[in-house]
Amino acid sequence: MSEPVLALQGLTRSFRQGRDALKVLDDAGLVLGAGEIIALVGPSGAGKSTLLQIAGLLEYPDAGEVRIDGEDCGKLSDDRRTAIRRRKVGFVYQYHHLLPEFSALENIVLPQMIAGTPRAKAAVRGRELLDRMGLLPRADHRPGQLSGGEQQRVAIARALANAPSLLLADEPTGNLDPNTAEIVFDELLRLVRGAGLGALIATHNPELARRMDRMVTLRAGRIETA
Repeated sequence: MSEPVLALQGLTRSFRQGRDALKVLDDAGLVLGAGEIIALVGPSGAGKSTLLQIAGLLEYPDAGEVRIDGEDCGKLSDDRRTAIRRRKVGFVYQYHHLLPEFSALENIVLPQMIAGTPRAKAAVRGRELLDRMGLLPRADHRPGQLSGGEQQRVAIARALANAPSLLLADEPTGNLDPNTAEIVFDELLRLVRGAGLGALIATHNPELARRMDRMVTLRAGRIETA
């Protein structure tokens, strides 16, 4: 049996508020398999973004374990964590965070080059992803020349550029109008399912959540399975 793409166990995370400690995660756990798409739901301020940051090795938990493709990431060096993040984890945020001075294609090429892919090969991969998103004619356009939906589709393509095994998305359609959100989410699901990777997607949209393979709720610091 293959290892889960992502396994979180006993995650605890607190933040200081004056003299008090606010516990955001309290023994939270989750297992995500390859090819599985999980909706992460919960009220605002429940800690969904914190959980995603820890799962993506951008933050450390106070306690608990994060395994990506079976590798325990808790005791690794910062360099090793960065290497795993670049190679195995793709991020999509509510805001696209594209580099404004670069074209859509260049925004997809750059993370590949940072990971060591030659520019020519990265460009081929970038055009392939833009084509899948229906954006190849917009490859040379800068973010400011793209609509909100187009910007977010480029951001999704960028997240998948290095062929990660894990995709983490934090309200990926939260800034879009309902019709555009539907289009972008359809493209996201299609690409994720086609690539066979595992995806953990935080959303406040119950209709989008129901379209995923299963739903988990973060409440009082713990993950509850429906």
